[in-house]
Amino acid sequence: MKHIRFDKDIRPLSEFRANAASFIQQIQETGRPMVLTQQGRSSAVLIEPAQYDSLLEELEFLREMQIADEQFAKGQGIDHELGVL
Repeated sequence: MKHIRFDKDIRPLSEFRANAASFIQQIQETGRPMVLTQQGRSSAVLIEPAQYDSLLEELEFLREMQIADEQFAKGQGIDHELGVL
């Protein structure tokens, strides 16, 4: 995922409402997320569906790795050569 450009990718929600189609096109063309603000504070981040899927897959993988590390530290792993540790 590309990094946010603060001068182009942070917009008020009211501006998004008025120009939703062009903002979505910008996200698709640039590959950068867009931050929407309400009353000067961030309220939502828009990203492409493929980027969202990729983030979820990566998060799931990292969670599984963390669980595996914890299990290994407790001696709950399986030695592929000998069987159970």
